[in-house]
Amino acid sequence: MMAGLFRKQFELCKLVRGQTIAIVSDLGTRRDYIQAAFAAADEMGIDIYEMCVNMIPGWTKVGVPTIGQCKGTLEALCAADMVLIFHVPLFSKWLKEVMSRGVRVQMIIDAPDDLYQLQSPPGLKEAMLYAHDLYDKTRNVHVTSKAGTDLIYSRGEYPVMSQYGMADEPGRFDHWGVGLLHTFPNEGSANGVVVVCPGDIVILPYCRFVQDEIRLEVRDGFVTKIEGGLDALLMRDWLAEGVTGPDDRDPYALSHLGWGLNPQARWDAPAMYGDAPERSRAAARSFPGNFLFSTGPNSQGGGKRTTRGHYDLPMRGCTISLDGNVVVEDGRIVDPRMIVPKVAR
Repeated sequence: MMAGLFRKQFELCKLVRGQTIAIVSDLGTRRDYIQAAFAAADEMGIDIYEMCVNMIPGWTKVGVPTIGQCKGTLEALCAADMVLIFHVPLFSKWLKEVMSRGVRVQMIIDAPDDLYQLQSPPGLKEAMLYAHDLYDKTRNVHVTSKAGTDLIYSRGEYPVMSQYGMADEPGRFDHWGVGLLHTFPNEGSANGVVVVCPGDIVILPYCRFVQDEIRLEVRDGFVTKIEGGLDALLMRDWLAEGVTGPDDRDPYALSHLGWGLNPQARWDAPAMYGDAPERSRAAARSFPGNFLFSTGPNSQGGGKRTTRGHYDLPMRGCTISLDGNVVVEDGRIVDPRMIVPKVAR
C-alpha cells in the first residue's frame, strides 16, 4: 500500500518516465518511506537516488543548512527534476537556490496514515489558487474573534505562498498533506491584540493544545506583551531563548499569517492520534478556516530575519477580512470558492 501511495503522489506531482528524483533523507528518516519511494519510482520508470545527510535536523529549529556544506550536494540537487525531502528545509538558503533552478521540492514529514488521509483531494488546488490570487490582491487584513482578537496588518511587501499538497510545477515547493496559504506582513504594519484560546494549537515548538488563554499585544509588527498562565510562560521562555543580544527583537516579530483549506485535515488530530510532531505537521496547520499565527523569521519570503525564535499557532474561531471582504467567519470558510468537499477515505 505504501508504494501505491507514493506512486499516486508522484503522479500528482506530474513526474514521468525518464525524470530524476533526488531523495534527501537523514539519520532519523523512516526507511519504509525510502523503500516505498524507490518502488514507486521503479514502477513508473523514474530514476531515483538517495542522499542521506549525517544529522538529525531538529523539529524546533528552522533554517538548518543540511545541504551545501558537503561538496557536490547542492549541485546534485540542482540537476534533479524533483527533490523528495524528509525533514524541514524552510528558511534555508539552499532551498531557494534549488527552486530557482526549476527543481520542484516535495516535503514529506507526516505519519503514514496522515499521508493517506490528507493527500490532496480533488478541488483543493483550484481553491488554493483562487485564495492565493485573492490574498495577493489584498492590501489590508483584519482578524477578529469573539475571544478578543483584533489584529490588523498590511501586505504586499512579501509574496503570498500557498501549498496544496503536491509539487507539480517547476520550482515549486510543497508539503504532502497540507492545504494552506500565508504571507508575511509588511514590516511594522501589524498592530492589535491576539487572544489565543484553549483548543488552539501550538505546532512549533511544543506540539500541544493550548490549555489556558494567552493574550498578546502587537505593536508595529512585534509582539510587545505576552500575558497568561502556563502557555504564556512557555511562549515567553521559548522566544526569549532565541534572542541573540540586547537589541534583538526578531523572535517577537510577526512571521507568516494565513489560513487552512484542506477538508481532510482535523483540528483535533493531536487529541485523536497523539501529540508527536509527525501527527501535527500537516493536519493541525491545514484544517479549514484556521488562522495561522506565527512569529520569527521571514527569510522564506525574501526578508532578512533568520531567527530561531519561531512560534506556529493555528487558531480556531477567527474571522478573517481581506480589504473588508470576509472570507472566514468564526472559523468557518464562507467564500464558496474556497470550500472543498471532503473525500471519504
